[in-house]
Amino acid sequence: MTTANNKNLVPPAEWEPHAAVWTAWPTGDDLWAPEAKFARLEVEGLIRSLSEDCNDRKGDKVKLLVKNEEARDNAYAALGDLAEIILQPYGDIWLRDIGPIFLSNELAASFRVNGWGGKYIYEHDDKVSRAVAWLADARSEQHEFILEGGAIDGDGNGTFLTTRECLLNPNRNPDWKSEVDAETALEKTLGARKVIWLDGGLMNDHTDGHVDNVARFVGPSHVVCQAPTGDDDPNADVLNAIYDVLVHSTDADGNKLKVTQIPSPGKYLNDEGDIVPASHMNFLIGNASVVMPTYGELSEEAAEEAVSILQDVFKDRQVIGQPSNYILTGGGSFHCITQQQPAE
Repeated sequence: MTTANNKNLVPPAEWEPHAAVWTAWPTGDDLWAPEAKFARLEVEGLIRSLSEDCNDRKGDKVKLLVKNEEARDNAYAALGDLAEIILQPYGDIWLRDIGPIFLSNELAASFRVNGWGGKYIYEHDDKVSRAVAWLADARSEQHEFILEGGAIDGDGNGTFLTTRECLLNPNRNPDWKSEVDAETALEKTLGARKVIWLDGGLMNDHTDGHVDNVARFVGPSHVVCQAPTGDDDPNADVLNAIYDVLVHSTDADGNKLKVTQIPSPGKYLNDEGDIVPASHMNFLIGNASVVMPTYGELSEEAAEEAVSILQDVFKDRQVIGQPSNYILTGGGSFHCITQQQPAE
């Protein structure tokens, strides 16, 4: 049951000041190939980048969930006092999707969790959203439909990006028969005034096409998406279609969108030879930095160009490329494993 109508209260844009960034420590070799320690090194790199002061801007305060004493001791050995380490049960580290969506520093929206359409059911994941809100001293408003944070991206002014592939997937909310049903739900809970619909996301995306892998707001009326890299980019048609939609779109106030493209990582294969949804779009906008995932030698040139273009977009922040190969084995990257808590 929805407890309130927040049509006038919209989640702040990600570039607005944060009181904290929440994330979690990879734990369990059954979840992390070949061992959790490799993903932990990448999460450590993310936290160190977020915490750094830059360009007269103070870095983020990071709050790190750990699920057991081994993880707590390991995280403290790696990070010391660089993050506030909090013992809290969770299934896996994808806080963007299982955590709350903060509407303000003191108010969070919590949605039902069903394991990304029933594919990945982990114990405790359905309790993380309310737990994080409680730990953040924020009131949690409960909403009885499925919504993962990575399925939407907003400008802080009521305009949201999403994909039909995910938000209208019958494995989420089968009662939603049209875009209007989803838009009504987003209006009532997150203050949506306009939803820009993209058809789908990246090939083999575990999340059924989360938008934070393909298109992101980076400023008022300004979005970033990817351009295909190489003649064999498996997502070329999808990326070109996304660009075409965005350049013909306006925000909730009728402003034409400015669209900036960065190169995709191109064709990225795992050890079994399967195409993996590697994306440079899964960056996190911190208080002083923007941390963008990179994926190694095969996409090194594209990553360098992507960082350069994003640096021109975020002139007041330091854009940092950080390896995310092992986090990607779990299905996502830096944006997927974090959730920002607004300063106000």
